[in-house]
Amino acid sequence: MPAALNFIVAIPARYGSTRLPGKPLRMIAGVPMVVRVAQQALQAGAAQVVVATDDARIVDALPEQGVDVCMTRSDHASGSDRLAECAAHYGWPADAIVVNLQGDEPFAPVAGIREVALALAEDEAPMATLATPIADAHELFDPNVVKLVRAAGGRALYFSRAPLPWARDAFAASRQVLPEGLPFLRHIGIYAYRAGFLQRYAGLSRTPLEQAESLEQLRVLEHGFPIAVRLTPEPFPPGIDTEADLQRAEAWLASQQR
Repeated sequence: MPAALNFIVAIPARYGSTRLPGKPLRMIAGVPMVVRVAQQALQAGAAQVVVATDDARIVDALPEQGVDVCMTRSDHASGSDRLAECAAHYGWPADAIVVNLQGDEPFAPVAGIREVALALAEDEAPMATLATPIADAHELFDPNVVKLVRAAGGRALYFSRAPLPWARDAFAASRQVLPEGLPFLRHIGIYAYRAGFLQRYAGLSRTPLEQAESLEQLRVLEHGFPIAVRLTPEPFPPGIDTEADLQRAEAWLASQQR
């Protein structure tokens, strides 16, 4: 990564969660989840790390962590909308690179955070994201796994919960094995934006494909804006949405520390 690359990491952290109440403050080996996320962002070399939240309890968990906290409205429809308010609050320059690191990704690899920032810096697109090869047919056909296809130049063509691309002849014969030679990709939900585009994104109307697939990145494509896509240099462990995920995270961390 070029030494001159500067980027901001913004972490949307909403206290309310139906599946895991108080998620940002749930402990992983004695450390609140949002603190672990912030620590990963700092290790990635971000020029500024901001936690964007709507709850004072999250603010109270972050003293002396070396990060800023931006109190935002509680009625935002998405993390991107919350970050748009954050960008306006700080007055970030329109060309500043802002990485949206989800508040439930406590083990996001440092190399991946850097890579999505670099992907945006090296492309004229207003937004960038990451992907990783899909390992097996079960993953491809799982609607909870978001797939994407990209053009030869590396920009996204489409995101979907459906299996993409559809290998017509191979899948007519069997859906148990992935045919060789096709770029089956799973989307990783980390984004980088130009700060000016964050403001514009917040003003875009919701779109039919976005609503049908429940994927907010489709709003960007449907409105005609490109998204740069890079392969992640390191695997991203799954995010944490449930009590079972939290238990797996504890076990994974324990295995890493042995």
